[in-house]
Amino acid sequence: MTSISRTTRGVYAIAPTPFHPGGEVDLDSLRRLVDFYEAVGVDGLTLLGQMGEAPKLTHAEAVEIVETVLGRTRLPVIVGVSAPGFGPMKALTDEVMSRGAAGVMVAPPNTLRTDDQIVGYYAQVGDALGPDVPVVVQDYPLTFSVVMSAPVLRRIARDVPSVVMLKHEDWPGLEKISALRAAEEAGEMPRLSILCGNGGLFLDFEMRRGADGAMTGYCFPELLVDVVRLVTEGNTDDAHDLFDAHLPLIRYEQQAAVGLAVRKYVMRRRGLLAFDAQRAPGRPLTAAERAEVDVLLERLARRDPRAKIS
Repeated sequence: MTSISRTTRGVYAIAPTPFHPGGEVDLDSLRRLVDFYEAVGVDGLTLLGQMGEAPKLTHAEAVEIVETVLGRTRLPVIVGVSAPGFGPMKALTDEVMSRGAAGVMVAPPNTLRTDDQIVGYYAQVGDALGPDVPVVVQDYPLTFSVVMSAPVLRRIARDVPSVVMLKHEDWPGLEKISALRAAEEAGEMPRLSILCGNGGLFLDFEMRRGADGAMTGYCFPELLVDVVRLVTEGNTDDAHDLFDAHLPLIRYEQQAAVGLAVRKYVMRRRGLLAFDAQRAPGRPLTAAERAEVDVLLERLARRDPRAKIS
């Protein structure tokens, strides 16, 4: 299995964790999802992120999910291993890397307050996991309440050789991408692969600012693949036109309280998930919310026929 690196590019789709209504992991739906992601041309997968409901899983379940996916695809797979302590983080990292994962993603604990604490934490992550484990820094201040400035990320890139990728989810964050790329050009930091999240909400401009692709779980990953490809080819007008067609659904899916429920509902309607269940705590969409999503799907299909759901 190929490891991620500082030059990794493309779309790494974040897969939701499918559940049966009783809360058991639905491995059949997971396999169907993996086949779908391959068919639409993603470059890799990310498991056990925030939208994968990782905190609700046992260690054994997390390993089983990764094992199932790695047994189904040759795509590179990044695994979220964030944990309160380095013991459980290393235990999961060792399990998934030994099975062929391409790297791991680590979010900062919300106790970090100063720049030095943030840089020191990722230096400890690098030491704990070992120099041969490629690490993705998850920069998502809206969720983790940890603000990583461009100078902090420059320091991490310089001081922690195993950090090779930034999952960029700051908001607003376009200027941060430009600042990091300028620092690389000036020789002030080694290159980082930058894949962007936030449901793809700013992907068209993030690509134009120098991002390498997307790492997010929008329910139509085909859109992410096409936008990344079109901008890379220089067809920015076509990228913006296609992105605009999906933007109302992307925006609706980005709601913090119901985003995962929207995503799972659409994926169930697409025949990818048998159920749109979440593991508790979590709530399904109300009838009114489902109706609103159905309206958005109908409108999207008129602008992008590939999005038509029978």
